[in-house]
Amino acid sequence: MRGEDSIAGLRRTLWNALSLNSNFYEKTPYTARTKRIALTIVILAAVSRVFGSAVILLINRTELSVLLLALWIDALALVGGYYFWTFTIFKIGQWLKPGHVSYGELLVPIGFAYAPQVLNFLTLIPLLGEGIERILAVWSLLSVIVAVRQGLDIKTRWAVFIGFAGWPLIQIAIGLVKVIKQLLPQWL
Repeated sequence: MRGEDSIAGLRRTLWNALSLNSNFYEKTPYTARTKRIALTIVILAAVSRVFGSAVILLINRTELSVLLLALWIDALALVGGYYFWTFTIFKIGQWLKPGHVSYGELLVPIGFAYAPQVLNFLTLIPLLGEGIERILAVWSLLSVIVAVRQGLDIKTRWAVFIGFAGWPLIQIAIGLVKVIKQLLPQWL
């Protein structure tokens, strides 16, 4: 029964995060359970990205060692991006509202804001993959803006500024990961 409750809670959380429900972000308590759910969403996002990449790499008959390394880099990039973006938000938030929330407390709403990335496997759709990836990136940005606005209890314009502070760096890192994945077969 407990597993079913966890799955139902994860589904509810995903739905609320995907729908940009600001009340959800404001009323969600910081608990061990919400930390687990947020981390689960980030891990699901990484698995989704890895799955989409794996299919594309397998279709292109990538050598096994290159495939595994590329997938490892994909997963690390997504999870590292989550921690980096949260840290950026935390530092700017500290400047605006010192002592309002801790870095750990921000990991929960930002983890929830990664919910659109759970759909990352859709990027393997031919001709639509790049567009889907851009839509998911913007959707995640909007989710982060809502999460920051509610989590730091600030005005929307400041939340937009804070959300945008780390987002371009995350997008550049994603582009670099793509280039590295393309060059891996030549290097190995």
